[in-house]
This record gives sequence, structure tokens and C-alpha cells, in this order.
Amino acid sequence: MAGRRLSSLLSRSLASSPALLSKGRRPLGGTTTGKYSTSAAVETPITPSVKVNYTQLLINGQFLDSISGKTFPTLDPRTGEVIANVAEGDAKDVDLAVSAARKAFDEGPWPRMTAYERSKIILRFADLVEKNAEEIAALETWDNGKTYEQSAKLEVPMFVRIFRYYAGWADKIHGLTVPADGSYNVQTLHEPIGVAGQIIPWNFPLLMFAWKVGPALACGNTIVLKTAEQTPLSALYVAKLLHEAGLPEGVLNIVSGYGPTAGAALASHMEVDKLAFTGSTETGKVVLELAAKSNLKPVTLELGGKSPFIVCEDADVDKAVEMAHFALFFNQGQCCCAGSRTFVHEKVYDEFIEKARKRAVNRVVGDPFLGGIEQGPQVDGEQFKKILRYIKSGIEGGATLEAGGERFGSKGYYVQPTVFSNVKDDMTIAQEEIFGPVQTILKYKEIEEVIRRANASRYGLAAGVFTQNINTANRLTRALRVGSVWINCFDIFDAAIPFGGYKMSGHGREKGIYSLSNYLQVKAVVTPLENPAWL
Repeated sequence: MAGRRLSSLLSRSLASSPALLSKGRRPLGGTTTGKYSTSAAVETPITPSVKVNYTQLLINGQFLDSISGKTFPTLDPRTGEVIANVAEGDAKDVDLAVSAARKAFDEGPWPRMTAYERSKIILRFADLVEKNAEEIAALETWDNGKTYEQSAKLEVPMFVRIFRYYAGWADKIHGLTVPADGSYNVQTLHEPIGVAGQIIPWNFPLLMFAWKVGPALACGNTIVLKTAEQTPLSALYVAKLLHEAGLPEGVLNIVSGYGPTAGAALASHMEVDKLAFTGSTETGKVVLELAAKSNLKPVTLELGGKSPFIVCEDADVDKAVEMAHFALFFNQGQCCCAGSRTFVHEKVYDEFIEKARKRAVNRVVGDPFLGGIEQGPQVDGEQFKKILRYIKSGIEGGATLEAGGERFGSKGYYVQPTVFSNVKDDMTIAQEEIFGPVQTILKYKEIEEVIRRANASRYGLAAGVFTQNINTANRLTRALRVGSVWINCFDIFDAAIPFGGYKMSGHGREKGIYSLSNYLQVKAVVTPLENPAWL
């Protein structure tokens, strides 16, 4: 998926929806915030046509109630109202799911069928997702709040592409023949690791399902996956399609529930051979500790970020403003690699600030099911309140509020697109992951200075660089301590491109060939050779 394509799709005219204007206000020490465009549908949301058919746990190929009988509500972020009540799994349900996955791995057909047969099942699944794409996209938008255009035109197609990519890898995973000193035949075997525990976040439920389930299945593993309690619905839907495609019972098990109960039970389970987690750095530390204290299972972590987006003095300012806007506000700002520290060279800083302010004011916020909407609600009330607390911190800390700063409308979890200028490195909004539609813009003077400041973060997930000078681009690419650097683009998430971070943004890589090693064991096999013709 190209950044230009994403930006074009998500950048819509202000005239695309009827406008209800709210007054701006005078911030502390800043300029007057602008007026915002919204749709009446924020107050009277569209009713999705999709039906919620799957709300139980999926264990051993069957949809089941939780052992406790408990359920929890999943909410419509547009209103805060209940969409459905979902089975709440806990440690006992995790035990049941892991037992099913263990039996499917130790005794079942999945790791024993040919890799080509596994690939055909994965390909059939991708075809079924395409056939049901509209319903899946609607479910994702309803449960998460992201725009339907984003779900339907970007995320479902990418979901399909990722599974087809890993279906292609299934029969190309193999070991090596290794020369040794002496009369020995040495080979390496790449074996499936076993039962994989996977914990996915709420910001990209479908894509995180694909990033983790795709390579694990291609390698011949079985899985117990815990969904985020905020967004459990789409994973259950597509899992049903995966079984329709021919996936054997017990290979994929899904437990919906909360982190301290279901998540902790999965991370510490003695029969889980590998763990993969995407979420906050704080929770990642807990997951890693639980894995270490149980059976020392290997863990891959894709965690938080505070990614720099560096606008150089030679940049085309109009293009840089649009790309920086996209880098931050995409997915309501709920993106681990969001360009949340916008460093702008002092020569173009003032021009950039004014244009960034206008772009934020013109961002169209409303019901994500409407065409032309760029920004829907935040995922839930907790995230909504957290973002508003960070905005308050920015104002009280002395940054200039250029745009936004308040809730949007009176219903649901909408936040105004917000822009701060005159941000300093030691401010909370410049150091901590906000995970919302809040752009912080910082000024710099020299390349060495911005390299030092960009790297002065506990995170190291991604970075963006906007320049017309190839030497500047190359210098920054090698100096920035991050897992991904996007030059004159952002959020390029092709199935083959690895993704992961440095420092406290995690370890290991997802997507591409690199993710396969997360789900494989390497075994060396040595056999003596008697009177070999050659060595």
C-alpha cells in the first residue's frame, strides 16, 4: 500500500458533508483554534447492515460459551452503546484452548500435511474473505471506529494480500546442507515451533490477526489467539471463514477476554511454545516477565513508538504538510508508528505551522460509515479521556495550541484534530505516546541536532524523512535508531516489508521473510559418512 494512495484516499474535501460549526477558543499562550466541519451523523449515526453472528469463544473448531458463563460488552465508539455481549474467557478457557492446540499439533493433520496442502487452505481462506469483504469491513468499522473507506479499500485487501503472501511461503520453507570439517553429512531442519500464543491489539484488529496468524500457519504451527476486549468481533468472523476453507479443528483457537485474566494466562502457560504480542510497552514488559517466569518461551514484541517525522529545509512545504498530517492523523492517530514528533527546519517552520493548522481545521470528522469522512471516533472512553488529558498537559506545559483541543460533538468518543506548535523535547506530549489525533511540531536548526533529538527517545519504531536531497536522506536513514525509515512517504506496509522496532519499541520483526523465523525451530542433524566419495 503506497503512502500516496493512503493520503489521497483519506484526504477529502470539506464540502463532502454538511457542516455544523463549533466555536474556536483562545488557548493558554496560543492562537485561536479554528472551526471544524462535521456531519449531523455524529449525533444520529448510521445503523450498519452487518449482523453480529459470532460472539462465543472458538475452541477446537467449535463456538462455545466461556466456562464461567460470563460475557462483556463490546461498544460502538460512535455512541458508547453496546453492539453485542461477547464471551469472556479466563484462565480455564485458555487451558481448554491450549489443550486443543497442543493436541492438534502433536496428533493432528496440520503439521503433517504437505506444505502445498497448507498453502491451498490459506489461499481458499483469502478467497472467502474477498467474497465477504463488505461485511467484514463493516464489522471492523462498527467495532473500532475507523472509517469504512479505510476498512474496505485498504485493510481488508491488505489482509487478503498478507495471507496470500504467506500461502506462497508455506512450501518454500526449508533447511540447508552444511559442509563440516570431517566425514559427516550435516543438514538443518526448519521445524514448526509448536503452539503459538498470540495477543493482538485493538487499533488494527484484522491486520494484526493477519500479521501473526499468517506466518504461524504457513510454518505449520497451531495457535491460541487472544483478541483485544475492545474489538473482538472481526477476528471471530474471519476465523469462521478459515475453518470453512478447510482448517482442521484445534489449529486456530480464539479466546476473547481481558489482559490480566486471559492474556496473563496465555503468556504464562507452560504448554505454549512461543508468544507474540502487540500492544503498549508497559504491557509488553509484563508479558515478557510472565513468559520468562513460566517456561522461558521465546517472545516477539511490537510495542509503542514516538516516531520522528523530519521536514528538511529543502522540502516542498505543501507536500510535507500533507504527508506529516497523514503520518500522524491516520487511523485517528491510533497507530504505534505515527509520526508523532514533527521536527521542522527553522527556515520553513512558520509556513509549515500555518499550513498544518489549516489542514487540521479542514479535516472532516464524522460517522465513519459516511463517504468522505477522514476521521471517526477513538476506540473507547478510556482512550478518549487519555487523549484529552495529554492535550491538557500540552496546554499547561506551555505549548501553543494551534487547532483543536476539545472533544468533538456531544456523543461518542470523537476528538478534534489537534495541533501544537512551540513544543519542547522535555514536554510530556513530546515524550509519551498519545495514541490520538494530536500533532506536536518542534523546531530544529541543524541535521546533527535533529538526529540527536530524534534518537533521544526510549522508543525506536519508525521515522519519516522529507527532503529532496539524496545525501541528506541517506545520512538520516543510517543515523536514526529505528526499525523503519520512510523517505518522502509514510506507513508503507507491504506484506513483504518487515516491521519492528529498536529499544523499547520491542524486538523481532513481523511481515516479510523475517517473520517466519519467529515460528520455526532450527535443528541440526549430523550423520557420519563412511568412505565418502567427496566432502
